[in-house]
Amino acid sequence: MTNNSPVVDVTSDDKLWALLAYILTPVVPIIVLLMEDKKARPFIKAHNAQALVAGIVYIILTAVTMGCGSILWLVFLYWGIKAYQGNSVEIPVISNWVKSQGWA
Repeated sequence: MTNNSPVVDVTSDDKLWALLAYILTPVVPIIVLLMEDKKARPFIKAHNAQALVAGIVYIILTAVTMGCGSILWLVFLYWGIKAYQGNSVEIPVISNWVKSQGWA
């Protein structure tokens, strides 16, 4: 699910990092966590946390189902495109959990 309202004060760099976080998860989210200037940006922080948790869940599902979860990569691509458009992305269960942890 996606909230189609654009977030204000979002740079093109923020959008690019959010896109990369989703399509290259969990590698890019880990890299972003090491970049002080990137992890402090609210838009990147929110998408990065969601992408990291979703990526870990994706890896676990793919391992358990022996590769059957690979079609989910298209969903990550969709989320990345939405983020690149400047929208917030609402991932069922994961978004609420990330927010309750204070990560986004």
